[in-house]
Amino acid sequence: MIVDNSRLDIATRDVLQRLDEALALLEAYAPRQVGRLHRDVAYLWIVRYPTRGAFFSQYRCCLTELTFLARRDISPAIVASSILHEAVHARIHSFRKRLGVQRPDTQAGKEERVCRRAELAFALTLPSELGRPIIDRVRPMLEVDHQQLAVDVDWPVAKARQDIIDADALRLPNWFTRRQRALLRDRHLDLPASDR
Repeated sequence: MIVDNSRLDIATRDVLQRLDEALALLEAYAPRQVGRLHRDVAYLWIVRYPTRGAFFSQYRCCLTELTFLARRDISPAIVASSILHEAVHARIHSFRKRLGVQRPDTQAGKEERVCRRAELAFALTLPSELGRPIIDRVRPMLEVDHQQLAVDVDWPVAKARQDIIDADALRLPNWFTRRQRALLRDRHLDLPASDR
């Protein structure tokens, strides 16, 4: 595991505690998937990133976002569900690699659906108070066409929004985020809520 904590306002030990809580839920309610996670993922990376989770196939790395882990209004079950989602991406990648097959871009939505189904299956094994928020989030996603599940992210814009939020949280001077704000305005996109 690698922890890159770039936020002085977030205690690394709190983030690791939340990660332990999420992994404990996975071990208790999805032990088979945890075994696959150990086989398919080389390491977990906790870092500030413009999405709550990601799988980087070239490194066999599952990312869990730093502030996502730090938030206490998000249950460990939701964190566990996100980790499981990325672990399913890792499993699919491992399977494709063994077969010598690359994923066509047209299959991204179908792969997302498989990951969401795994989240739903996990949520259904949890006590209802833990599983309900996951079920309520995932079920509507499974009702849309798989092509709508494959989101095309504008990463520079997502990073600019993240930088603005971080600058506000760390009370950095305005000049620090002037460039990110200009990027968002130039693309006629909404600024984060703190800038409205």
